[in-house]
Amino acid sequence: MKNKSIFVACDTSKINKIKKIVNQTKTNKLKIIPKFGLQFFYSKEGRGFLEKIKSDFWLDLKINDIPQTALSAIDSLKDLKKCKYITVHANGGLEMLKAVKKKSKKINKNLKILGVTVLTSLDNKSLKQIGYTKKVKQLVLKQADLIKKSGCDGIVCSAQEAKIIRKRYKNLLIITPGIRLPGDSSNDQKRIMTPKSAFENKVSGIVIGRSLTKGNIKNNTKKLLDHLGK
Repeated sequence: MKNKSIFVACDTSKINKIKKIVNQTKTNKLKIIPKFGLQFFYSKEGRGFLEKIKSDFWLDLKINDIPQTALSAIDSLKDLKKCKYITVHANGGLEMLKAVKKKSKKINKNLKILGVTVLTSLDNKSLKQIGYTKKVKQLVLKQADLIKKSGCDGIVCSAQEAKIIRKRYKNLLIITPGIRLPGDSSNDQKRIMTPKSAFENKVSGIVIGRSLTKGNIKNNTKKLLDHLGK
């Protein structure tokens, strides 16, 4: 668990719920960093909250657009001083990924750009429906090559692909969503894994949402600590 990161997905637009998640997942045994996605960022009070937050956070926007629009989007976020991670989607292509990484260096030297691969809600059948001819693992490896070549700091993929990516890239940040505590429902995720199994696959960090935020957050956090032997 040394130098491993845990991110809690704050998937709500309610400020009171966000504050509860952030406060009740705090523990001196692990550093748990909040991750804010589109639901909260697009909400009426979300942007203002992120301007004032005192702790590091991850802004999960999955930016995917033409290079100029993507780097302009990154530039518009420069006031979010505590933002440590931002996601861009590999589907935007090499030039977009490179443009975003280059811009990030100018606005915040501590900002890390993470490239998103195939979403964990998708499987081989889903990809075929969209029009892809490659299977999930093949496509994720292809996207990993693109992300590495662009100079981005890390990759977001399911824990099921993490092991093969780690073999190819020893020093790349690998962060995995689709994490569930043992016995929890998979909900809308297709490619899931437990926290312990994910770390055994050599990931750098995990994203855990409903397993922590649904129900009693403090009890859920304790279950996570017990599961990891902390």
